[in-house]
Amino acid sequence: MAVRIVRLGSPRLPGEGTRIGTVRRVPRGVPKECYASENWFDVWFPVLSPSPALMAQAKAAETAAQWTGFAKGFRAEMAEPAARQALDLVAALSHGTELSVGCYCAEEARCHRSLLRSLLAERGAAIA
Repeated sequence: MAVRIVRLGSPRLPGEGTRIGTVRRVPRGVPKECYASENWFDVWFPVLSPSPALMAQAKAAETAAQWTGFAKGFRAEMAEPAARQALDLVAALSHGTELSVGCYCAEEARCHRSLLRSLLAERGAAIA
C-alpha cells in the first residue's frame, strides 16, 4: 500500500487506487460525472492545493529563487490546521490503502505536487 504522486488526466497506473485531485479548480469543459472516467480524479480535495495568489506566483516563477519563494509560501499554507490535518490523513491512509494525489502540471519538479511528495514523506507516508 502506498500513495502515488501523479499528473491528473494521465492514464491510471495499476495499483493507483483512489485518485485525489489536489487542485484549486476542476478541469474546464469536463462534466462532473466524467472526472473519474476520464482519469482526472475520483475525489476533489482543494485543501491540498495552493491558494490562487500563490498559484499565480508559481506560474510566474522564472528563477530558482522565485520557485523557492513559492515553495516557502506553499509550505506555510500547508502548516495551517486544515491542510496539516489533511496531510496527516493522507500519510496515514498510505499505509493501508492504495491512493494517489495529483495536479495538472506537466512537469512535477515545477509543480506543488513535488512539494506534496516531500510533505507526505516528512509525515511518514508510504510513497510509491
